[in-house]
Amino acid sequence: MSWDRAKKYLEEKGFGDRMIVPEHSSATVAEAAQALGCEPGMIAKTLSFLQEEKPVLILAEGMARVDNKKYKAQFGCKAKMIPPEMVEELIGHDIGGVCPFGVKDGVTVYLDESLKLHDTVYPAAGTDHSAVRLTIEELEECCNHPAWVDVCKTI
Repeated sequence: MSWDRAKKYLEEKGFGDRMIVPEHSSATVAEAAQALGCEPGMIAKTLSFLQEEKPVLILAEGMARVDNKKYKAQFGCKAKMIPPEMVEELIGHDIGGVCPFGVKDGVTVYLDESLKLHDTVYPAAGTDHSAVRLTIEELEECCNHPAWVDVCKTI
């Protein structure tokens, strides 16, 4: 189960006590912001891509959008989202709960510069009714210090 994978991972990193299970859905940025009582931009949305059939996750500020030119300049390929029916199989979490915690082996995680607009962010925690409250530094630590990229534009 996605929740169990994320929970175990976050507990091993020392952040299990930061997990939040809101009463209402957190599957979308708008729902998560409402359920958590924060600004939509503070939601760290996790975007799932395929790069030469390899799964890649990019966490971005909730209101940011992928800039195709920046993406291609960064990765040398067009942005190709993982088809919805393949997300759980490739990442280890269902849509609405995709997060960088407890993902399957071989998944590369990047953090987009847009996240730095906020001191604290709320990524999902494996389900569509979960989140974890982290500072940007804690997010880096939880994701094993991934590379930062600049592939989004904020609205």
